[in-house]
Amino acid sequence: MFNEFSRVIQATRRFAWSGIFILSTLHATVAAEPLYSDLWGRQGERWSVEGRLPDFSYAGYHRGEKPLPTLTPDCSVKDFGAVGDGQTDDTQAFQRAIEQSAGKTVFVPQGTYVIKDFLTINTGGTSLKGAGSRQSILKFPTPLNEIKPNWGATTSGQRTSNYSWSGGFVTIRGSTSRQVTAKIQADAKRGGRSLRVSDVKGLRVGGDFRLLLSDTKEQSLANYLYAGDPGPMENLLAKTTVTFAARVVRVDPVEKRIEFDRPLRTDVRSEWNPRIYADGSSVEEVGIEDLGFEFPELPYKGHFTEVGYNAMAMSGVRNCWARNLRINNADSGIFLSGTNLTLRGIEFDSRRPIERSRKATGHHGITLGGQDNLLADFDFRTRFMHDITVSRGSAGNVAANGKGLDLCFDHHRYGTHANLFTNIDLGEGSRMFQSGGGAALGRHSAAWETFWSIRALRKQKWPQGWGPDLMNLVGLPSSDTATTAPTGRWFEPIAADRLEPANLYEAQLSRRLKTAQ
Repeated sequence: MFNEFSRVIQATRRFAWSGIFILSTLHATVAAEPLYSDLWGRQGERWSVEGRLPDFSYAGYHRGEKPLPTLTPDCSVKDFGAVGDGQTDDTQAFQRAIEQSAGKTVFVPQGTYVIKDFLTINTGGTSLKGAGSRQSILKFPTPLNEIKPNWGATTSGQRTSNYSWSGGFVTIRGSTSRQVTAKIQADAKRGGRSLRVSDVKGLRVGGDFRLLLSDTKEQSLANYLYAGDPGPMENLLAKTTVTFAARVVRVDPVEKRIEFDRPLRTDVRSEWNPRIYADGSSVEEVGIEDLGFEFPELPYKGHFTEVGYNAMAMSGVRNCWARNLRINNADSGIFLSGTNLTLRGIEFDSRRPIERSRKATGHHGITLGGQDNLLADFDFRTRFMHDITVSRGSAGNVAANGKGLDLCFDHHRYGTHANLFTNIDLGEGSRMFQSGGGAALGRHSAAWETFWSIRALRKQKWPQGWGPDLMNLVGLPSSDTATTAPTGRWFEPIAADRLEPANLYEAQLSRRLKTAQ
């Protein structure tokens, strides 16, 4: 009797669970039905080079066309006298290793290495590789401003260290060409792929070039970037610039015209003194990976009190990367100023007492300066005043596949335009558009800035007065209705878990590479 009763119960349970499974499957099928933006469509069929959605697919190491290299160590810092016991000053050993191993990969074995000065890499191919971000720790007991004082002031005159917004203990520094290759002889429209030049002698098929535009006294370039809605910019003066890098695919010596492989990100006008330089840097192919950066657990005293507990800075470099880094208790994390750089797998932690007014433990998390740089797979387990920053005309940069406690996308004015934030979990979502920058330097963001598939606990709204209407907000949690004006405001509050593609950068890159085959 008991066995028969048991079989009945089990059969009843199987029937019940099968019903639940069917209902759950139906519910999941309905819930998972994808939605598509009118800016892109399913596979990019609604996208055009002349449209308001930029092509972000050229971001990252070698324009996303090559994977990050696998580093094989050539030597170890211990070959140069490093101890790694957490007590011995290993600065000189690291400096010797870097200087005497130019073009090689230096291994940092498991241990804690005390560093009390800048570690500067200024040769191509010179890399540092640890045993893991929790096994190979670089420990910095003294701030940069004590090692090399660098006092300055904010735009309002407040005295502060310049390390508040720049510099890092590990510094990768290069230089780019300052020799003008050619000047532009005719205006061109955004989305175009050719330019008429003064001279083609220094331009060849397969060669990379850098186009530079500079503003006028009347600030016509700034007005253009802000789509005619710049806000106050009395202090901006003629400082606005635009940089654009591309690869030559055809040279016409008769017409003195070059064709290149990607669409222009902006108009090109003679009044902006457009000129071409050879692209590239004296420092390329440098990697920093599998390391931890450890700073003291000192209280964070607030905005502009930082004295330089900064992890890393890259400037004037191209095709470099940082991968699998953990940064703990920092004033600031990583400052980038270069082209086609990749940051992947960056983690932030902090045990510093929290600054009360902003609930922050530091100033800048990651600053994406320059053009076409990629930040991916990041995790902010603490809050900075400015978590991810774009500034001073930076364009074409991408932040993707990341998360944080309560992330903000800081825009620091100066005509910053056409950057992408995609497939990111803000966490709380209380300050998505919290931004800094001095007064009267234009609105925080200029045109074509794009936010795509952004998740948060709180609902989001269009940021009034933060930038012009010529921005793209697609896939955000919101109670507001959609607004999709082709030349005005574009706001598609599609649920991020239903928007496809979730990562616009990867979709654009995949489409471009398939088309090129």
